[in-house]
Parts: sequence; structure tokens; C-alpha cells
Amino acid sequence: MNSPLAETPDGKLTITLTPDGISQRTSSLVAQSIEVIRNRIDELGTTEPSIQRQGTNRILVRVPGFGDSTRLKDIISRTARLTFHMVYPGMSAATAQARGLPAGTMILPSRDGGSELLYEDVALGGESLVDAQPSYDQQRAMPVVSFRFDTRGAVTFSQITSANVGQRFAIVLDNTVITAPVIQQAITRGTGQISGNFTTQSANDLAVLLRAGALPASLDIVEERTVDASTGADSIQHGLTAGVVASVLVVAFMVIAYGLFGIFANISLILNIVLIFGALSMLGATLTLPGIAGIVLTIGMAVDANVLIYERMREEQKAGRSPLQAINAGFERARGTIIDSHLTQLIAAIVLYFRARARCRALPSPRRSAFSPRCSPPIWSRCTSWACGSARRPKTLKIQHFRFVPDGTKIPFMKISRYVIAFSIVASVLSIGSAYFKGFNTGIDFVGGTAIVVQHEGGPADVGQIRETLDGLNLGEIRVQGFGTPEDVLVRVQAQEGGRDADQIAVSKVRDALSGENYSIRSTEAVSGTVSGELAWKGTIAVIVALVAILIYIWFRFEWQFALAAVTTTTHDVIMTIGLYSLTGLEFNLTSIAAVLTLVGLSLNRNGGCV
Repeated sequence: MNSPLAETPDGKLTITLTPDGISQRTSSLVAQSIEVIRNRIDELGTTEPSIQRQGTNRILVRVPGFGDSTRLKDIISRTARLTFHMVYPGMSAATAQARGLPAGTMILPSRDGGSELLYEDVALGGESLVDAQPSYDQQRAMPVVSFRFDTRGAVTFSQITSANVGQRFAIVLDNTVITAPVIQQAITRGTGQISGNFTTQSANDLAVLLRAGALPASLDIVEERTVDASTGADSIQHGLTAGVVASVLVVAFMVIAYGLFGIFANISLILNIVLIFGALSMLGATLTLPGIAGIVLTIGMAVDANVLIYERMREEQKAGRSPLQAINAGFERARGTIIDSHLTQLIAAIVLYFRARARCRALPSPRRSAFSPRCSPPIWSRCTSWACGSARRPKTLKIQHFRFVPDGTKIPFMKISRYVIAFSIVASVLSIGSAYFKGFNTGIDFVGGTAIVVQHEGGPADVGQIRETLDGLNLGEIRVQGFGTPEDVLVRVQAQEGGRDADQIAVSKVRDALSGENYSIRSTEAVSGTVSGELAWKGTIAVIVALVAILIYIWFRFEWQFALAAVTTTTHDVIMTIGLYSLTGLEFNLTSIAAVLTLVGLSLNRNGGCV
């Protein structure tokens, strides 16, 4: 093992940080940054902000109810390192650039667009500040920021101003000269003002930054999601509507198909949903739209176990068992299938959870929330079914009241199997070919860029007009397509070369171009190129790992012939689904990956039921 302390041939000592030392230092910087960000956001008076560590070097910030995302990002990401330097006398920055910099000097840009020649030595640091407040200079009629030093800083400030009367003294924020006034007289009270063509809001924001302290390291915003209040309310309403409609349809189906036993299943379903919300509440999880989708999916899958059990009971009764024996046999023989189904879903959920942690999404993540816990097995249904059978002692169990596929229906599957297999092979080849040659309509999760949802006020949106309006902005590739209602349109702008600032300028250009056409921005979602590359790679790994883990499980769970059939069927389902995304041009994003993994669980569930 190499020592972190070494000596070069010329006698110099070198110190190299160990991997553990780097990890410890990075962790410390993230922890300090979280506290600084928390202090800054608390100063804004927002309600219930969420600030969480993500992995080793990222931070997730959620601020509900704060409408100005540009201002929030500026407050969060600015380092706010304040320093005070003496201005080099007798020489301008332009002259120094032409003749060469004097020893111990540097040139920094100024806020007014020029530059200043300063001494490199920091005369006084911002760590000595104890307070900063926005105020108003009555003489110059302009907003300023008043600051106050601690005792040590006040003494140093007094000494500097006393010794340099008539000289210029520069106030530097994040390597930019804010102002460089001439010292008129010694300042002994430890207070001062920062002026620089501030507005009332910018003066307040600077005061917030100075009070909260400087970040220990620079932060780059790599992913951004903004949803306005109306969009959030609409999303909640649509999610609730979907949940209610799905619940009503499932409940009605179970009652129509299974009568009293369907009622038992419905009560079990209600208990299941109550347990889900109870678990989410105990974990303090955030209910997102994919989370609501997961619950809606759970509604259908939760009664699926009851369907398997009831069909087993029917078969056992046909085989000559008594009602109570049929009930017991139905639950016992369906248990293995139910457990297999739940375990495969659990494997997929675990993979998503840890891959989500690896890609730095804090719990609860929209991708992780797409999988919801289920009651397994339906113990309440078993108890009520047994109690009903024991109390009434029926000679036969009337399990199914209505058969959607009547008994005796014969479909010659084996006769048409060769045609179906041929069609399946052709469709699979087309799916693979389309995925390889045509590719996917990948979302910004994978390609980076900005997605903007705009809404037309006063009628359906004109997609062609929007596309024509935005083509002249010179923002690179822009995709415009309908989104949800006829009034809503999704605008996707490729990642700009200038990074986050350029992406923000692009959003502003889109907003300005559409504002005159009665369009309003309802939500924005921005992902940097670095993050999109990570998401694409780790999303692919998540699918592969989940498939391999599930296939290993079923290989050991069943005889190899049945496992091979399940593997083949599941692979076929995945290929067809991915091919559908490619052929139709549906947007493929991380939520789509969660959907594919859910399909894997459903496919294996069907195979397990057959076995």
C-alpha cells in the first residue's frame, strides 16, 4: 500500500489524499452544503422544504409553493464567497493586461461589465460577517445591502480603512467585483454597505446569501423539475379519479363474477389499500404520480390472488371435495403461485430501489414509488370464507356467479399454434429491428434537455403554429407534440451547449415567444447531459439485473422445463413491449422502465398460475 506521504527526488514532500480521505472530505462538504442551503431557504419563508442527501455528492431540494424557480436556483447554487481586496493603485486592468500583471495581483471582472486590478491577498473575509440586511440609501436613492462584522472583523476593517484613506477598496462576491468605492475615512464601527445597482429583490437575496454563509464548494444544478399549482392540482385530481374508477370497476367485477366471495375479496382489497397508505404514512413517503399509478395497479393485482384462489376452489370442488375441503385446498394450492408473484415483484422493486439510490434519487422516488406493497396472502378472505362455510355448511359452493368465458368453450389453440408462433417470431424480429435501426423516442431522462408543458388559454392548442414560432429561436432540435388535453402541448428542447444557464435562457425564450399567443407554462423539467447519461446506463442495468435475478429465481423454483418456458414467455413479452415503444414512437423514459419491470412480474405471475 502506497504511503500518502512521499518525498520527490528534489527533496519536496508530497501528500496524497487516500480514497477514504477523499470520501470523508466529500461527505463533510455535502453535509455543510445541506446546512447552508437549509439556512438560505429558511430565510425565504417557504413552507416545509425538503433537503436530502443523495448518494455521495448530490443534494435533492424540494420547495413546495415557491413559484420563482430561477430565483430559487440562483439562491441555492451561488457559492456566495465574500472577500475584501485592496485595488492596485496607479494602474488599470487594461494596462496590466498589456504590460503584464504586477507581482501579487489579479484581474477580476466587475458587475458593471468592466474589470479591476486587485491585490491577491484577502484583506478581510466574509466569515467575519455576523449580519447582512437589505436597506435603502436615501442619498443615492437606491437599494443597498448593509453588513456588520464581528469584533475581530470590526478591528481588522477599522485598521484597513484607517491605513488606506483615499484608496479604493473592492468588495468581491464569487470572484466578481460588486463595488470598489474609495475609502473616504476610517470606519471604526464595523459596519458597511454594498451597492451595485441592486433591485429590492436582488438586495434581499444577497443579504440572504451573506447571512446564511458561503457554500464550502460550488454546486451545479444537474436536474430540475417545476410544476405550477394548477398542474399539481390537476394531476392530483386525475390520479384520484383514476383510482376511484379503477376501484369501482374492480369491485363491480368481483361482485358480478364471484358473488359473496367477491364481496370477501373486495373487503380484503379495502384493507390492502388502507395498509398501503398506512405504510406510506409511517415511512413519511411522498405520494407522486407514479406512486398513484402503482396503487392503481395494485388494486387490480390485489384481487388477482383471490381470483387464483377461487378458481382453485372451483376445480377442487369439481374433483369431488367437500366445500370446506375445497376452501382449504384452494388457499393452500394457490399459495405458491401468490408467493412467487409477490417475490418476483419484490425482486424488481429491490432492484429499482438500489439502482435509484445509485443514481442519487432520495426516498421516496417517483420511480421507486411505482411499486406498492400488497397483502399476501389474503388472510382475511380465507378467514371469512372458512367462517361462512363452517356456519352455513352448504353442500356445494356457488363460487362463480357469472362466467365471462362460458364453461365448455373450446378454442383450438394447438391447431393454430404454428401460425401464432410464426406471427410472434415475425413480431419479435420487427421489434428488435425497430429498436436497433429506428431507436426510441427517448425522454429527457436519457438524452438531456428541457421539457416544457404549455397550455393554450381559450381553446385547443395549434401544434403546427407553436412549432413554426419556436423554429426561429435557434435552440437546436425542438420537438412539439400534444400532451393530455387538447389545450396542453409538450415542448422538448435539446440540451444547450452553455450548460444550465443556457438551458434557462432557452426556457425564457420559449416563454417569451409563446406569451403573445396566449400560452402559459405549466411545468418545466430539465436534465443535464451528465445526469441523462447516467440515467440511461443505470436504467438499462436495472432492467438487466432485475430480469437476471427473477429468471434465476424461477429457474430454481420450478422444474427446468417449466422455468425455460417461463423465461421464454417473459423475454417475449419484454421484447414486444419495448418494440411497441419503438414502433409507435411513445416516449421511453425511466417510468417506462418501471412499467417494463412490472410487466415482468405480471408475466411470471401468469406463468406461475399455469404451473
